[in-house]
Amino acid sequence: MSIAVEGQEAPTAGKAGTTDPVDQFVGVNGGYFRAQFRKIGDRRGFTPTFNLAACLLGSIWFGMRHLWSYFLPFVALETLAVVQMARGIWGDLGAPILARLEGIERTLAQRHEQLADARINAPEKVTAFENAIASLERAVANIRLEADAAQGSAMMLILLGLVILLATKAVQAVVANTALQQRYTKWLSDRSLTAGLGAPHIGLATGLALTTYVTCALKFGFPSQIEALQSFPADPTVQSSVAAAIKSWMNAASVNSEWFFDGLVFGIRTVLDALETLFVETPWPVMCGFILLLTGLSAGWRAAIFTGAALAYLGYLGFWDKSMKTMALLGTAACISISLGIPLGIICARRPRVYAFVRPVLDFMQTMPAFVYLIPVIAFFGTGKPAAIVATMIFGGSPVVRLTVLGLRGVPSSVREAAMAFGANKRYLLWKVDLPLAAPSIMAGVNQTILLSLAMVVIASLIGAKGLGEDVLQALQYASEGLGILAGLAILCCAMILDRIIQGKRR
Repeated sequence: MSIAVEGQEAPTAGKAGTTDPVDQFVGVNGGYFRAQFRKIGDRRGFTPTFNLAACLLGSIWFGMRHLWSYFLPFVALETLAVVQMARGIWGDLGAPILARLEGIERTLAQRHEQLADARINAPEKVTAFENAIASLERAVANIRLEADAAQGSAMMLILLGLVILLATKAVQAVVANTALQQRYTKWLSDRSLTAGLGAPHIGLATGLALTTYVTCALKFGFPSQIEALQSFPADPTVQSSVAAAIKSWMNAASVNSEWFFDGLVFGIRTVLDALETLFVETPWPVMCGFILLLTGLSAGWRAAIFTGAALAYLGYLGFWDKSMKTMALLGTAACISISLGIPLGIICARRPRVYAFVRPVLDFMQTMPAFVYLIPVIAFFGTGKPAAIVATMIFGGSPVVRLTVLGLRGVPSSVREAAMAFGANKRYLLWKVDLPLAAPSIMAGVNQTILLSLAMVVIASLIGAKGLGEDVLQALQYASEGLGILAGLAILCCAMILDRIIQGKRR
């Protein structure tokens, strides 16, 4: 920040207006802020100053000055102070405590009736009812004393609110000029930042602050008198009508597109049957040998020793067949997800408009709870393994697309320019330059897709996926802790075997 420029007096506004940067930035009181900015800039560390306008206007001042990161915490503190004072002045502090009396008094009346009846028909129960009545009366007396004590704390709440408000005002006054000076420094290098006092920002800051103060004070000061502030005024018929419309649309779509979903199920079933035949029908020594060989070649023979121990666990505890079915289910979902995800990621990396359309879909796939996927999947695909594979693909298909895009966009432009300078065409550039350099990121996406797909094993068992997830589900239903832990460790073994193979290949 230039001291010489800040030390100048504001020039007379001509046809083009003032040229002093401080005047352009603050809009009003340029001389005051010029002196404060000079004082703050001449010293190292935090320099306390006092801004009377910030003290009086509070969080509104920070919003007017575009300091929204300060506006939000300050308006929260001011609201807390206003709420405490509103509760102390208007609030019925004992009402929530006295509300507990209704049930106790109703029980007490019943005990009195029972006591009167016992004195006539069952004298041996009189003492028990008298003791119960005495206990309830003591509880009523304690609640009334507690309510009176709460009502007497009104002055303390008012004082607490005043202390919070005054402390907040003091902090606002002290930090205001420093916060504005920091924004001014950023503005000097980036003139796209908003400066001055615009009417929209003044109105927005004032409206937000006053609305927060008033609504919170009314809600906590008069909790039972303004129903509109207790809960959102929603119309239950809107939810039911929208839900009915979605249901009718899904029914119509499932009927009209039955040929498409039947073809998709046939394709998924074909891949699944082939993998199940490979994993389940192959003799277990052969399958163990291939898995150990693949692990050794990919991640090293130390990892192969660990893989052998995991395979022994799956076999000796009786999880071999179910583990292979789970691997077939996972392999089908992962193969389809990867075969679709990597080409889609290549297209998105080269066409930003396509990625701008695909990215919200990927966000939806990752953020929607996994159980919600099962609802439309059952509607369109029914139950069984194909439906479970579709749900698994939706849940685990997005990482491979995202990381493929990330890897291709991270290829150095200098390498691509050098390849094009030597006459590389687009196909050569993709296969010989982009994909090899992006391979670590793409393989990380493949790894994440496989592991996320494996995380859906238990959830997919709810719609007939079978495999290891079925054992975990049965353990939850019948509280069989031992079986559940063993099946969970079997799923963990499958995940770690796959992770070692994929991670080793990526390294």
